[in-house]
Amino acid sequence: MPIDPAALLEPSRTALLLMECQNGIIGQGGGRLNALAEAVERHGVVPQIQRLLTAARAATVPVFYLTVGRRTDSAGSTANCLLLAIGRKGTPLIPGSPQHSVVSALAPQKGDFVVNRFHGVTPFHSTELDQLLRNIGVRTVVCAGVSVNVGITGMTIEAVNAGYQVVIPRQAVTGTPDAYVDAVFDNTLRLLATVSTVDDVVAAWSRQG
Repeated sequence: MPIDPAALLEPSRTALLLMECQNGIIGQGGGRLNALAEAVERHGVVPQIQRLLTAARAATVPVFYLTVGRRTDSAGSTANCLLLAIGRKGTPLIPGSPQHSVVSALAPQKGDFVVNRFHGVTPFHSTELDQLLRNIGVRTVVCAGVSVNVGITGMTIEAVNAGYQVVIPRQAVTGTPDAYVDAVFDNTLRLLATVSTVDDVVAAWSRQG
């Protein structure tokens, strides 16, 4: 679906959401999710997100970092599915630890939002994300990060349910395996979101910044 920049990406009504771009997930510390970290590296996802960040900040588009963390004792979290059980393996994502931190190439800057969750698999679940977005007048969210398998897809569904327009720059997300990611875009995400390119989003923000 072609992007209408005036309708979808006007900076004062748009936010960039970065999903789980953390060392313990997509960085060298992502031992529990090696295949995902390898896909991020293979597809050059981090440099593409860097381009989005640069354009967003130049256009004064708010940036939200959506992280997941655990207490050292995992209290308040549960492993009621395989994905959350995998998340308990290895070094825990303790807030303030290197594993919990966003990868250095995408590090938050002053004025950015950081929204952490201790349970669940999507960032709208039991966090302040929806309220924060509404309080600053956001109507469109641009989704980047990982993974298409669960997080990006779940975030898209929740955003649509909450009434937001969703734009997904294809080169700024990934998952595993590649064929499955392509199938999710072909059969699910294109029905819910405007699937675009990083070039198109950057160009839209550059014109309006």
